[in-house]
Amino acid sequence: MIKLVATDMDGTLLNSRKELPPDFETWVEAHPEIRVAIASGRQYYTLYDNFGTVRERLLYIAENGALVFENGAVLYRNVMEPADVLECLRVTSGLPGVSPILCGVRSAWMARAPEAVEREAKMYYRRLAFREALESAVGEDDIVKVALYIENRRAAETVSRFRTLEPRLQPVVSGADWIDLANASVSKGAALRSIQERYHISPAECMGFGDYMNDYTLLQACGESYAMANACDGIREVAKHLTASNDEDGVMKVLRTL
Repeated sequence: MIKLVATDMDGTLLNSRKELPPDFETWVEAHPEIRVAIASGRQYYTLYDNFGTVRERLLYIAENGALVFENGAVLYRNVMEPADVLECLRVTSGLPGVSPILCGVRSAWMARAPEAVEREAKMYYRRLAFREALESAVGEDDIVKVALYIENRRAAETVSRFRTLEPRLQPVVSGADWIDLANASVSKGAALRSIQERYHISPAECMGFGDYMNDYTLLQACGESYAMANACDGIREVAKHLTASNDEDGVMKVLRTL
């Protein structure tokens, strides 16, 4: 019996127009016996605002697994050392077309950037504060992730520049334009396991959906795992099942069978 469903947002639950399936909230309300976790690289406050009547029913695995929220409370956090955050800023400072965003528990923080970059950042970070010197935000918030917006969809070809931060920090490509830098122990899978332990739910009782490599550990932590038809090769390899694409209602086609 499935007791927990965990799904990625972009490229998975959301279609290409960033829209939720029209019957998702209805399905959640109709299945109070199943916990639902939204697992995303997005900020918690942005995720929360995406849902209407069921927002209080959901668990939120935010910042690619660095934070877990439920009913506005932090259930789990994996905070970066201030020195590591400053090192990330030092490494990125000389790279053209790279805009760092410090992702904290209270807010996200960034320096002023071109209008198109700020517009992209605001899409994923509902709470976003601007600082002339980003270093000043390190002492004001618990920073759990440094998100890098890479212009011109160059994330995959740029990620190797950050291998010098290993092994303490792990660079992860989370989209064509995004690289996330966080503690090496951060993952959606680790966050999901914290939920499993809290509520005594076994992996066999969990169902997961994903499309990109930041979903890899999430699917590993679920006994029933689904790759979207639009998923990258690595996700197809780790998933137990394949479903339709995010534009073909792939998540809901599976959930309606439960």
